[in-house]
Amino acid sequence: MRIIEVFHSLQGEGPHTGVRTTFVRTARCNLRCAWCDTSYSFGPGRERSVSSILREVARNRTRHVCLTGGEPLLQRESETLVRELGRRGVTTVIETGGSLDVRPYTRFSRAILSVDVKCPSSRMEARNRFENLPLLRPQDVLKFVIGDRADYLYAKRVLRGYPGPATVVLQPVWKTDAGRLADWVLADRLDVRVMLQEHKLLWGDVPGR
Repeated sequence: MRIIEVFHSLQGEGPHTGVRTTFVRTARCNLRCAWCDTSYSFGPGRERSVSSILREVARNRTRHVCLTGGEPLLQRESETLVRELGRRGVTTVIETGGSLDVRPYTRFSRAILSVDVKCPSSRMEARNRFENLPLLRPQDVLKFVIGDRADYLYAKRVLRGYPGPATVVLQPVWKTDAGRLADWVLADRLDVRVMLQEHKLLWGDVPGR
């Protein structure tokens, strides 16, 4: 696999926020979101074997892995890694930008798909693969990163056609007004979760945390 970094930290996003996790950040991405906070992952990274990553997860003694990027679904070895982690009793959250087919990963019971729907401020909304939404399972996450009111209204339109069962998360773009987003959700009585990026609140906007 082409890897940017593997590190041990706390999960900062989604339903497992605060859980001790090994992060596996893959190289390369097929999207270029305007607000991307991990553009250092666009490069080629370095080659690592699946077995070496499994050993590092074992050294960290974590029962959770976050497979992120970049875009992990670009790498054919990602399926192998998720399968082998599951065989070892490890749950893997797969963070994907939502432009690629998630079907190969829905067969893994110990995998949690965190699938983005790109809103207008990302400038990538034309790349959304809406065929993924009906594939999501109760343990999965459907995430919208919200930069402004137009993004929020876009998310509301998408959600009108999505009955579930995945958990829906609205996450403000870092350093935008999170309270404003919370007020919109409360005013509209949306059944979603508004969540911040805990790792940035703890350590700031730095790689490897």
